Amino acid sequence: MSITRDADVLGGEPRLEGTRVGVRHVAARAVDSDQSPAHVADQLDVSLSEVYEALSYYYAHIDELREFERENEDTFERVQESTLKPEETIQ
Repeated sequence: MSITRDADVLGGEPRLEGTRVGVRHVAARAVDSDQSPAHVADQLDVSLSEVYEALSYYYAHIDELREFERENEDTFERVQESTLKPEETIQ
């Protein structure tokens, strides 16, 4: 198994080959949520070695992955601002 990128899957973000599990998905659980690698592997239905491979890639390319995170946050904010919201009810 290796890390791959494809513009048609996860918007080109690095992911575990043959899956839709992104490196950031693994890191979010193992690093940000402090879950054990074994638990992450179980929850994402990937092997423990794939979790470690994703974490290795994450730490080797942390700036790149943080940029993906910033882009996703910016996109989410733009979409949230442009969505229709119900009118405020008057009481």
